[in-house]
Amino acid sequence: VRLAESGGGSEQAGGSLRLSCAASGDDFLQYCMGWFRQVPFKQREKIATMAQNGKVTYADAVKGRFTISEDNNRKNLYLQMDNLTPEDTAMYYCAADALGCWSRSFRHYGQGTQVTVSG
Repeated sequence: VRLAESGGGSEQAGGSLRLSCAASGDDFLQYCMGWFRQVPFKQREKIATMAQNGKVTYADAVKGRFTISEDNNRKNLYLQMDNLTPEDTAMYYCAADALGCWSRSFRHYGQGTQVTVSG
């Protein structure tokens, strides 16, 4: 399994960014796919998931502002981030786990993409 994120960068508070993840190496319809983020000295935080049955779940911190989506049988995963705040500054990771969305830690991660929000 390989996951490769792109789309991070710097944005002003109130702005938007869209992260992309290219997944390869398996049938990702059999996986829970998700996005995590991490700031220095803190645990990686699960923020959005899409279960094998299509159910989408968000962490309270991003609910109503972030949207997870996919295409090409989940070989492309996206995270649309709107109304960004400085608290959204973090390294963002695409993740996948064949066992489902329940775990705090997924089996597979990409290398991460940095998002920095100022203002």
